[in-house]
Amino acid sequence: MSDWSALLAEEKTKPYFNELLAKVAAARQQTTVFPKQEDVFNALKLTAPDEVKVVILGQDPYHGPGQAHGLSFSVPDGIKLPPSLRNMLKAIQLDYPDTPAPENGDLSRWAEQGVLLLNTVLTVEQGKAHSHANWGWETFTDTVIARLADSYEGIVFMLWGAHAQKKAALIDGNKHCVLKTVHPSPLSAHRGFFDAQHFRTANDYLIKGGKNPITW
Repeated sequence: MSDWSALLAEEKTKPYFNELLAKVAAARQQTTVFPKQEDVFNALKLTAPDEVKVVILGQDPYHGPGQAHGLSFSVPDGIKLPPSLRNMLKAIQLDYPDTPAPENGDLSRWAEQGVLLLNTVLTVEQGKAHSHANWGWETFTDTVIARLADSYEGIVFMLWGAHAQKKAALIDGNKHCVLKTVHPSPLSAHRGFFDAQHFRTANDYLIKGGKNPITW
């Protein structure tokens, strides 16, 4: 997380952040918490702030064994694709019909190209979705989004579903490209996700700004 340290140094000294880390550490003593401790900040470790081209916001980590590894929507190689991720990959095939289907759901390959895969809550108890909501993670990740949006320009923010779209208030739409549509979950994807062309739109915007596109 070293590259983020300048942007977030002040945040890490605030009482809420230390209380949050202590609460998560205590929860790990009592329950199974995902992802593993060393993976909690993976999104920030894999994508330095000055390399961020695209931000894909998720909600909280997958709560099944072996799924979460600190990147929104992503699962490690060898893990069955969750439905939302399957729909994301289907949307890419629609945007880019010649793109071969990926062999797995590990999106580290995107993170290494400048896609920040950030959940708004970074931990969860096994089997209990949203169990660590309102613990303080939202304050931290709102700061990540706001500092990134203020310090840089020309970033594509993909905001899918009502929860993510609230974060548009943190982003100057004149400096950045803010893309909104329904969540890729099977409950909502058929209401416009597949037609949104976010992956192609993002690349068109990056190319226009003189940046290399993402190989999705």
